[in-house]
Amino acid sequence: MRILVEVLHPAHVHVFRCAIGEWRARGDEVRVLSREKECANALLDAYRIPYTSISRLPDRKSGLAAELPLRIWRMWRECRRFRPDILTGIMGVTIAPVGRLIGRPAVVFYDTENAKTTNRVVYPIAHSVCTPTCYQAPVNGRHVTYPGYHELAYLHPNRFTPDPAVPRRYGVDPDKPFFLLRLVSWQASHDVGEKGLESDAVKAMLARLEPLGRVLISSEKPLPPHLEPHRFACPPEVIHHFLAFAHLVIGESATMASEAAVLGTPAFYISDTGRGYTDEEEARYGLVFNFKRHERDRIFSTLDGLLARPALRASFAENHRRLLAEKIDVTAWMVDYLDSVVRDTRRAP
Repeated sequence: MRILVEVLHPAHVHVFRCAIGEWRARGDEVRVLSREKECANALLDAYRIPYTSISRLPDRKSGLAAELPLRIWRMWRECRRFRPDILTGIMGVTIAPVGRLIGRPAVVFYDTENAKTTNRVVYPIAHSVCTPTCYQAPVNGRHVTYPGYHELAYLHPNRFTPDPAVPRRYGVDPDKPFFLLRLVSWQASHDVGEKGLESDAVKAMLARLEPLGRVLISSEKPLPPHLEPHRFACPPEVIHHFLAFAHLVIGESATMASEAAVLGTPAFYISDTGRGYTDEEEARYGLVFNFKRHERDRIFSTLDGLLARPALRASFAENHRRLLAEKIDVTAWMVDYLDSVVRDTRRAP
């Protein structure tokens, strides 16, 4: 089988890397087409996944419209050479039209309801759209669901084992409380109109957290000088070992909040647009706390309540066990589903 995988964002590397390993181990040919966005290519290098970078994230959101036709043309050119049996990726903005052009199925994985324009344009021309069962937006096309989250493609216990030696290697004691704060750049297409945490809110969080343990800040954007000593400066491929042992994760990234949850670490997700999966991780499992930016009183009262708990991490252990019992190894599902699509395509007259 010949599989083309599109990587638009660092998180996409993680979602597909275990499947890529399985495909290659059984003899399939995999072609990865990436985009220069933050550490995406660095992650591909770290996991020794060969790739071709066919575009880069524009400096301004207005440049996204110009980037798309360039990606489509370059992907079409690569497909003429590679002749894939199937194309897959997250969001699908490039693979869906290219799949139509070359007459091959494009399977889109997605979990972000507020990317409305992308959803409206991409879904009808994809072969199928695969979402978690908790996805809350309508899908205008062939909709396939699975009981899991993107993060369980690479952080399910079948795929990942936290190693306490990793944070120790970088000077962080996993046996002592430490906190991870995540700030994002708001450059994605679904981030239009979004804003980040105000500097005084970050300052107030640090005032509460620093007396209790070390605070690490993972940031997609430059930090002011007074926050620079807190920067998480470790290689991006090791961050999940830190998430697994953190006392609490707070930030603007839905992906990182969900990563923390599936590892059993409580997380705050602070954003003016929600996600179906973080909503479920709060309502069903109590592992994520969702807030709008303006809800400062509720954010800090909830934070104070959690920080006052004895054995904070241990108090979420049963919720974590239930989540893992009810959700699947998403990589195994992904591999099986793409196999079935290619089989059906080959049988078609």
